[in-house]
Formats: sequence, C-alpha cells, structure tokens
Amino acid sequence: MKLITSIIKPFKLDEVREALAAVGVTGLTVTEVKGFGRQKGHTELYRGAEYVVDFLPKVKVEVVVPSNLVEPAIEAITKAAHTGKIGDGKIFVSPIEQAIRIRTGETNESAV
Repeated sequence: MKLITSIIKPFKLDEVREALAAVGVTGLTVTEVKGFGRQKGHTELYRGAEYVVDFLPKVKVEVVVPSNLVEPAIEAITKAAHTGKIGDGKIFVSPIEQAIRIRTGETNESAV
C-alpha cells in the first residue's frame, strides 16, 4: 500500500476527485493548505496599498491505495491537475506499513 499526497490548485479538486474515482480510488482526504514553491507568491493591491502574498492557497489530497493502483492514480492526478502553468503542484508517494478500519477491525488493503 502507498500514500499518495498531492498538492494541487484548488479549482482542480473536482477534476482530480473524478479522475481518481474513475481509476478505482474509493476514498480520499482533502485539506486546504497554503504554501509556495517556485511561484514565490505575488503582490496584490488592497485599498490602494500594495502588499505581498507569500503563501498561496492550495489543496492537499491524500489517498491510500493498493500497490497495483499507484501508477494509475498518479497518472489520473497528473492529467486532471495539469494546466501547464507554474504552480500546478506536486505528487509525493510514501509507503504505508499498516492500515486499520476502526469500525470493523479490518486491516491493510481490506481496510482501505
């Protein structure tokens, strides 16, 4: 099992969710986050005053998938989140040692 964490633009969330569902991902966790990478933020004007926005709004999507779904899930996220512009995001893949469904006690892939 693997944990796939992706940081994407907020307006791409529905497309990513639909693409993951299409490849068989049954559940995900979404968190609103702020951060910056190569974009380095930008300046905005508010009531005549210019100020720097260092952290940009992003969405973190986390899914735990069986090993056989890792590549299809990565491909689905990449295609759905792609705009071709700076700040499209990142995908990180981490191993999961154990998963337990609290309600039933199921473990590992059956818990996912």
